[in-house]
Amino acid sequence: MTPELAALQAIGWPITAADPVPADPVWRELLAAHPQARPVRVAEQHRSGYVVSDGPDRAFPVDSLPEWQRPRFPPEQRPGVGDWLLIESSGTRDKVVVLLPRHSAIKRGAAGEHYKQQLIAANIDTVFVVCGLDADFNPRRIERYLLLVRGGAEPVIVLTKADEAVAADPNAIEAAIASLAELAQGVAIRAVNARDRDGSVEAMAPWVQPGRTVVLVGSSGAGKSTLTNSLLGIERMKTGAVRESDARGRHTTTHRALIPLPSGACLIDTPGMRELKPTGEEDIGENFSDVEALAEQCKFRDCSHNREPGCAVREAIESGKLDRQRFANYLKLREEVAGAANKLATRRAQNASDKVIGKAYNKRLDDKYGRH
Repeated sequence: MTPELAALQAIGWPITAADPVPADPVWRELLAAHPQARPVRVAEQHRSGYVVSDGPDRAFPVDSLPEWQRPRFPPEQRPGVGDWLLIESSGTRDKVVVLLPRHSAIKRGAAGEHYKQQLIAANIDTVFVVCGLDADFNPRRIERYLLLVRGGAEPVIVLTKADEAVAADPNAIEAAIASLAELAQGVAIRAVNARDRDGSVEAMAPWVQPGRTVVLVGSSGAGKSTLTNSLLGIERMKTGAVRESDARGRHTTTHRALIPLPSGACLIDTPGMRELKPTGEEDIGENFSDVEALAEQCKFRDCSHNREPGCAVREAIESGKLDRQRFANYLKLREEVAGAANKLATRRAQNASDKVIGKAYNKRLDDKYGRH
């Protein structure tokens, strides 16, 4: 393997020593179609362009393609941190040729009345859902994160500030893990003291192997930047204190950035997210398989789980088998996902209509002016 390919592999380029070309057939076709281009990974995203990397500690700017800057261009189709681009040298400035298709993506619904998606990170292997064991601890918010991040990546729940929690209550960690057992649905849970470098590295080791990419999500003050510093082994990310009243922190991370780790993995730290809107592409059943399995046992297929006889869901709630708050959150998230899905379908239909109208308009111009 050449030094250039080894450097790319260190920031997640999916190749092996036996095969220096990615296995994805579409990626292979695009690489073959642009023999003069070379791959780079988006490390930072800014308004007018990107900072990209072709190896650890090697970063440089590239300009955005003109179509990516158009107001009506779907924001989720613009490159984001973690994306792979092909670029070619053009004078003193490198030029973007194409965005390689994503293997996975984490998105959320953007704020506002009109339907938009916001890309959080691309080509991710693992998502660390970070939550502090203080006033930040909120199982319902963790449940919402798990719904949003299952996009081809493995979620892991990371409970920080374990040392503070145990100092206040020796059974705090066990109690927190027990309260998450129902919603975790097999997702791994790790409790750490994010300031303990050796302990953090050991706890996160299965997911920060060479060539892997991890993204950290969670609210401000949850300990994402502190955990990042521990995994890096240096104080690179700015950290801040939280308010004692509600454990809320300031946005010490102001933008998403791709950071190579000493382990050979890559990590993407993100600003705290307080609004977590579904995109409409989520599979509610993936996170609530227990609820939907109960619903299949109801006497009536269209059971609303309200007053119908033979309702297995209501029986499970009354017997304590199903947590009432979990079911309420299921209904809330199901309604949000359905609403977002309707908006997404409307947008796609409008886009398809616009393309048809545009083609018809261009054909009329061709016929009128004899253009071919």
